[in-house]
Amino acid sequence: MAYPFQTGLQDATSPIMEELLHFHDHTLMIVFLISTLVLYIISSMLTTKLTHTNTMDAQEVETIWTILPAVILILIALPSLRILYMMDEINNPSLTVKTMGHQWYWSYEYTDYEDLDFDSYMIPTQELKPGELRLLEVDNRLILPMEMTVRMLISSEDVLHSWAVPSLGLKTDAIPGRLNQISLMATRPGLYYGQCSEICGSNHSFMPIVLELVPYSHFEEWSITLL
Repeated sequence: MAYPFQTGLQDATSPIMEELLHFHDHTLMIVFLISTLVLYIISSMLTTKLTHTNTMDAQEVETIWTILPAVILILIALPSLRILYMMDEINNPSLTVKTMGHQWYWSYEYTDYEDLDFDSYMIPTQELKPGELRLLEVDNRLILPMEMTVRMLISSEDVLHSWAVPSLGLKTDAIPGRLNQISLMATRPGLYYGQCSEICGSNHSFMPIVLELVPYSHFEEWSITLL
């Protein structure tokens, strides 16, 4: 979950989010180097007397400022495309969960289990227990096994929503009449919070997402109790 005055990204809990963090650091370093170069050139122009004002062309300079940006874009594009393909790849998921967005709550259905579905509403502030988080807690958490590939099928029944869990690197639009899919795999157990990331109406900020990642044995015990 995010914390007050947070300036960076949330800690990675999935391989995809780890790749996104590395790509963020990689791109940020390139931006830092470009900004430093531009600042140095501006400072030099302000503190140095201009010379060669009558020069009409400089082929070497034009070659550099044409090739260098192209190389920089390639250095950014290649790892970006690699991560995009990794995020879209879904190979033999161990579990499939269908997520439906509503105004203003989420509903979940475990397609591999019969009659295992429920709605997930935000807990009102006045009903929160000590230690629970305001605007983030729900009455029914989405329980998933850790270290297993889970396929999420995401859609909506009314308006546009967006199912997002930052620490897992997940963000997929829930579009009425369309079924989107994304895969997730958590490397450690815990609670992971998210929220709808699409402005879907007056209660847009009151439909949080809570994932509880547990070992597979605990997940089996939980599913048996519900069935």
